[in-house]
Order: sequence, then structure tokens, then C-alpha cells
Amino acid sequence: MFTGIITHIGEVSAIERGPDIRFIIASGLDTAEVPLGASIACNGVCLTVVDRDFGWFAVEASKETLDRTTLCAWTEGTPVNLERSLRLGDELGGHLVFGHVDGVAEVIEITPVGGSLRFDFEAPPEFARFIAVKGSVALDGVSLTVNEVAGRRFAINIIPHTQQCTTFGSMTPGRAINLEVDMLARYVARLTEAA
Repeated sequence: MFTGIITHIGEVSAIERGPDIRFIIASGLDTAEVPLGASIACNGVCLTVVDRDFGWFAVEASKETLDRTTLCAWTEGTPVNLERSLRLGDELGGHLVFGHVDGVAEVIEITPVGGSLRFDFEAPPEFARFIAVKGSVALDGVSLTVNEVAGRRFAINIIPHTQQCTTFGSMTPGRAINLEVDMLARYVARLTEAA
């Protein structure tokens, strides 16, 4: 489980193809403190550390993960938002993020608003109904508040700090982005459907 507060930006340094795909991610994380089997959210996808050494760690992605996320488009040099999993007693600064990406949204438009940037996204049709004004979403692992919703489109504002500390600072329109809707919205929808 995660909070959506990104602590490092890593970079894909190598990709090894086999039955599953192995990604080697260069990172400023203290990998000596990361045990094998630990979970790290990589652009919002909960992945298991299968190898590591100073300055890098390796994760593997199955077909299911590749089919549902943007990992299938990663290449060497792709920047990656990183967050280690929560430990008891850690501050919950964002919202509860599970690292179970629902689907891929698209950046439609980026507009400067003061010092911030307004991002307009389009959600996959099956997940748009879970997105609400002032609700939470995780986009490439970043916990964000929704400011506006119109059909499948929704908008958020990215402050300068978030631009500097995440991959949002280098995003452009047309970019695919991992979307995890708020788990509470999913359960409420499920309960009302069953009623």
C-alpha cells in the first residue's frame, strides 16, 4: 500500500525480455535498505523487487501488468515515479493508493494557470464514473485531487513542487498515463449496484 507521495524519480536503464519482462531501474533510493521481495510503486504500478545493488533495482512485469499499464511502452531512459510501500507509523500524506492500476488515461491538454499547470485527461470509459470532483486519483502513482469532471474528461492542477519532484514536469499532450481510481469509489459503486 502507498500514499501517492513520490520520493524519487528513477530511470529505466535496461530491459530484459523473457517469459516476463524485467526492468532495471536506476534510482537514488538507498537500495541497501530495500529487501528482495519488497514492493515499490513504479509510475503507480506495485512491483516486486527481484534483484538490486547500489544505485539500481530490478522488477518484473507479467502480461497482465503490461496489458493494463503503460509499462509496455517503457524504453531505456524512461523516467519513473518511485514510492516505497507504507510502513506502520508512516505519514499518510496523499490518499490510500494500492498500486493496482485500473487502466490508462491520456493527457489531452496542459494549460498554465498562475504558477501551476492545469492538466486535462481523458479516462477509459469503464472507469470515468469513479472519478468525482474533489475526489482522489493516482496518476503515474501521484496522489492528486480532481478539480473538474465532464463526461470522460477530468482536470487537475499540478503545483510547481509536484512538477519538479515527479514526471509531471516533462509531460506533454498525448501522453498515456497510469490511472488508479479511488478504491472507496469502487466499493461504493459496487454496493449501490448490488442494492
